[in-house]
Amino acid sequence: MSEPILIARDGAIVTVTLNNPEKLNALSKAMWSRLGETMRALDADDAVRCIVLRGAGGKAFAAGADISAFHAERANAAQAKTYSEQGIGWMHAVAECRHPTLALIQGACVGGGLLIASQCDLRICNEAARFGVPVKNLGLTESYDELEGMMRVIGPAASLEILLEGRIWGAREAYEKGLVNRVVADDRIEEEAYATSRRIAEGAPLVARWHKKFIRRLQDPRPLTPAERDEGYACFDTEDYREGVAAFLAKRKPQFSGR
Repeated sequence: MSEPILIARDGAIVTVTLNNPEKLNALSKAMWSRLGETMRALDADDAVRCIVLRGAGGKAFAAGADISAFHAERANAAQAKTYSEQGIGWMHAVAECRHPTLALIQGACVGGGLLIASQCDLRICNEAARFGVPVKNLGLTESYDELEGMMRVIGPAASLEILLEGRIWGAREAYEKGLVNRVVADDRIEEEAYATSRRIAEGAPLVARWHKKFIRRLQDPRPLTPAERDEGYACFDTEDYREGVAAFLAKRKPQFSGR
């Protein structure tokens, strides 16, 4: 059996590939588990500056869950709850990764695939991309935890639309609803996604991690604590700040160390 998740490095950029192309990268339990392990390991790696998530084969990001395994893994409510609680941890490993994440979406991004993509910081798709969560046709619901990421990206009205109708959205409609940041011609999707990842990786990595943290925190209605407000100025004590200012004044490219 092939590896469910492939990992490739190009300097500070890491590509994580969902690898089940014969089934359009339909998500098995092994894929979910390995994805969670991979993202937690990358989260702890200070050398990483951007993670690109994609599907193998170029025809799909992920065409939902592997429904052929449902009878063995989610045959009743108790079994489904156990499976989902494990899967939520794996999915949250994407959302909680401190490094910037980018979903490179080609073709089908449906069900669980859309849930994974919605955990990423940015989503860039090709013209052929298709999006949907047609679980109404299977007689099942998405759990609260599964819905959280999608609703954070497209809001409650569009989330209800995609769930109640169960239809598949094209790339342009997905862009109009805010599900993707950018739509690119099919033959330019990899070029654009990796150009984006390089722009991210060239920036100060501590700043990227702080901005991820700050944006997520501001979605929490609780008032900021004094310590949290102070953290907004911690960058001024870093080597990267001193390097960035010096490089700007010298009209040269900064060399950030992540310190």
